[in-house]
Amino acid sequence: MSKKRTVRSHTCGQLNLAHLGQTITLCGWVAKRRDHGGLIFADLRDRYGLTQIVFDPALAGGDVAHDLAGRIRSEYVIWVKGQVRQRPPGMTNSKMPTGEIEVVCTDLEILSEAKTPPFPIEEELDVAESVRLKYRYLDLRRPVLQKNLLIRHRMLSIIRNHLDQNQFVEVETPILYKSTPEGARDFIVPSRLNPGTFYALPQSPQTLKQLLMVSGMDRYYQIARCFRDEDLRSDRQPEFSQVDIETSFLDEEAFFPILESMISKLWKEVLGQEVNLPFPRMPYSEAMNRFGSDKPDVRFGLELNDLSEIFSKSEFQVFRNALTPNVHGRKGSIRGIVAHGQAEKFSRKDLDDLQAHAATFGAKGLLWIKVQASGELQSPAAKFFSDSEKKSLAETLQLQAGDLVLIVADKNKVVFDALGAIRLQLGAKLGMIPKHGEGKPAFLWVVNFPLLEFDDKEGRYYACHHPFTSPRPEFFEDFVAGRNLDQIEASAYDMVLNGVEIGGGSLRIYRPDVQAAMFKILGLTPEEAKEKFGFFLEALQYGTPPHGGIAFGVDRLAALLCGVGPIRDVMAFPKTQKGHCLMSETPSDVTPEQLAELGISVTRKAQAE
Repeated sequence: MSKKRTVRSHTCGQLNLAHLGQTITLCGWVAKRRDHGGLIFADLRDRYGLTQIVFDPALAGGDVAHDLAGRIRSEYVIWVKGQVRQRPPGMTNSKMPTGEIEVVCTDLEILSEAKTPPFPIEEELDVAESVRLKYRYLDLRRPVLQKNLLIRHRMLSIIRNHLDQNQFVEVETPILYKSTPEGARDFIVPSRLNPGTFYALPQSPQTLKQLLMVSGMDRYYQIARCFRDEDLRSDRQPEFSQVDIETSFLDEEAFFPILESMISKLWKEVLGQEVNLPFPRMPYSEAMNRFGSDKPDVRFGLELNDLSEIFSKSEFQVFRNALTPNVHGRKGSIRGIVAHGQAEKFSRKDLDDLQAHAATFGAKGLLWIKVQASGELQSPAAKFFSDSEKKSLAETLQLQAGDLVLIVADKNKVVFDALGAIRLQLGAKLGMIPKHGEGKPAFLWVVNFPLLEFDDKEGRYYACHHPFTSPRPEFFEDFVAGRNLDQIEASAYDMVLNGVEIGGGSLRIYRPDVQAAMFKILGLTPEEAKEKFGFFLEALQYGTPPHGGIAFGVDRLAALLCGVGPIRDVMAFPKTQKGHCLMSETPSDVTPEQLAELGISVTRKAQAE
């Protein structure tokens, strides 16, 4: 086989009427082959598109190629040489860029034969995902997945160019690093050279990017690989990428416009959508009170209503329990959603399904009310409501006949989580949520998050984000003194699009006394803090600039731009929800010799019968 027979002059998506009469060479995969007796047709595919090839034995030089074309099958890799001609009238395909031409083959070489694939290489497939993942290299031949990867590539190219234009420097940080508590379980890696010790794969480059600020790098970014050993779902993978950004001497007012401009470029250049700037800002408390979520989808209504005052003296036991302070003096609330005029669309089964959905968020129940034509309230709990409570409820919610009310009474976290999820479910059922590409994208910043979260079971505070997030400056004094901890707000911010968090960050603690106060509040002794973060705490003592940053989920951003749900569809080689790579059959065993070198013995848990 001549080397020239492995080289193409054009791609399979390139040829058009401007190439008529030219002799060209193409390489690619046979997408389809059709034998029409005297003529054989083949659609040749590469990542650029499809070109129709014609094998005609009646043409000069075409007989040998025609005979060989009788052997080719789907997914064979072939090299063809031929002349571009216009398709006959009535045979054009306006859906293809190459649909007005075809190539008459005068020379053919089969470069590689192929077994019959386990599934057809087509846009739409009715094939189990486990099969697709096992043969991912075949799945990736499908144009829809190739398009996703190309969008991801273009997205990262735009991001890199934008950050470069704004003086950000790309710096790689280590993958083998120290285990630090950042909210998820670490993957750990044994060290052969230092028996009995371990590295951790970074959950994020958090301390490292802050140390780059201490070093004076000033503006840093990285397309960082991150690892978290946690239970998976459609938008999680054990390894993922984020656009990691950190900068010194910028507050939110100076930092946000750089980020907003970057995102607006993505939506403009990839999707052709204009984005309004600047993005609106919404305090965390408003987001929770109105939408039950810190990543609210503001494109439709169905907002939450606080009904606690109406039922503050209720005889209904469920309501009384929710409003009774616990041993730590914290009480819950009673909140509801109104779907005006939609009651008839919800059967008893629909309502039972909503109750089951609310229960997955810890809700002990989901109370429903339908407003009858007479104005009466139909509900299993209506008999527990006083006339004054019914009147106040109707006035507050502006109830009319045909309305549906859904109420949760519980701890605030449960109320917000449950109703926030129910709101999205209602919006989808009622067709209120625009589909991908419909309407303008609704970007916003959620700001002023709480710095700390109190755990009632353990009776202690946890950092809502990570232990390096700074309080807002006006709360420094109270924070260092350990006062009014429930009221302290963080200099933290999330960028949200259509109900999805696409980026989150904060200004960081740069004062040693504030960092020490944080570790104390989180229950770390000075010795524990030194053991876990000693190198970092020491660095803070050598002149640390005010700094902050943000991280955008690469996979989630790409999924939004591609209009797909699971992030697996924008990753080349994803894993299953159990962390398995079906293609390579990992994770897998290692040899006893490898374990012996590391000084490790493995104890397997007995499998359940």
